[in-house]
Amino acid sequence: MGKFLETFDVAVIGGGPAGIMAAGRAAELGAKVILLEKNKTLAQKLLLTGNGRCNLTQNQLDNRKFVKKIGLNGKFLFSSLSRFGPKKTMQFFKSKNLLLKIEEDERVFPKSDCAKDVLKILQKYLETQKVKIFYEADIINFKLKNKQIKKIKLVLSKAKGLKNGIIQARNYIIATGGKSYPITGSTGDGYQWLKKMGHTIIDIAPALVPIKIKENWIKDLQGLSFKNIAINIFQNNKKKVTYFGEMIFTHFGLSGPIILNASKEIGEFLKKGKVEIKIDFKPTLNFQQLDEQLQNDFQRNANKNFENYLCKLFPKKMISIIIKLLEINANKKINAITKEERKNLINFLKETKISVLGLMGYDQAIITSGGINLKEVDSKTMRSKIIDNLFFAGEILDLDGPTGGYNLQICWSTGYTAGTYASIK
Repeated sequence: MGKFLETFDVAVIGGGPAGIMAAGRAAELGAKVILLEKNKTLAQKLLLTGNGRCNLTQNQLDNRKFVKKIGLNGKFLFSSLSRFGPKKTMQFFKSKNLLLKIEEDERVFPKSDCAKDVLKILQKYLETQKVKIFYEADIINFKLKNKQIKKIKLVLSKAKGLKNGIIQARNYIIATGGKSYPITGSTGDGYQWLKKMGHTIIDIAPALVPIKIKENWIKDLQGLSFKNIAINIFQNNKKKVTYFGEMIFTHFGLSGPIILNASKEIGEFLKKGKVEIKIDFKPTLNFQQLDEQLQNDFQRNANKNFENYLCKLFPKKMISIIIKLLEINANKKINAITKEERKNLINFLKETKISVLGLMGYDQAIITSGGINLKEVDSKTMRSKIIDNLFFAGEILDLDGPTGGYNLQICWSTGYTAGTYASIK
């Protein structure tokens, strides 16, 4: 087992989007950079984003609107966004010949719909800037002295055997991500290291994650998706919040953009007790308007069977379940439907009630909420206020946003900022 000692200006730990951007930027400014990655390849999680299409950023050029989407901690991002926001992110990839397209809700994707094309550009960026990369780098510990990291002890797993050694750098950047999708290597290592260094970790939890539902009939709808619906979230019979958009039924419950974006709040509500969701399949109509529409429909379809009429309102896969839940004979003629049965149908359309059992785990969470306490980080430089030569980038920070490119933009912005300031001698 051989030993080695190498010295750099900047050592970046974590080869995801934030780490790659940080390493490339630092090297671009003239620093000698090492990138340490625990996997055999870079950015495995990036390849999963946007269902493999990679939602690069949000075509939202107003930083204030972007920050508002992040929530209470969003103001922390103002400096990083002003330095490298969505517009500059798009320019960065365009300058490297990646064709982009803007889709619904201002989401930005590579025109090829292929996350691998994004990764190829990032890899080329590192290569061009002569960033050295150590793969399968297993960090054993950090040596600290006088509020500084002096060196990192690590082991490299090679085909020829294990090789251990020391990495020394003037500055260090930790960009190890959170705990979501642990199969990609995101196992929360950075949190443990930083606790030992004296940093505070705000409670971490799965975020942008599907939810588990109590009702058994949900699993029979697996794969069905609905656009332009609303979910109203209730606790103790009080409506807490409403989300509007697209939802997908799964074998265990619900997913899709509105569920993922609501999951963080649902998780907080669950800490206080039971949570119910009422699905509104017709959010643009109130109860009276929907009743009037159904009455007119019933007159026009008077001789149709109830089962055949429902095909106008719902996908075929859902019809038998609705009939069972409403307890209406499938062959009953529309002109024989009672007022009470019509009201029950309206209630189903406007307030399908389901009970939340909980959130799915980190293995299905897109990101991790919580992380390094932002009070311990300089927002202008991403430098630690506890360890003088330590910087941060990406998901390890207590920052998370909704779906739509916001979280990757956090990686690009904080990575660029960390790389910029870590390169300064």
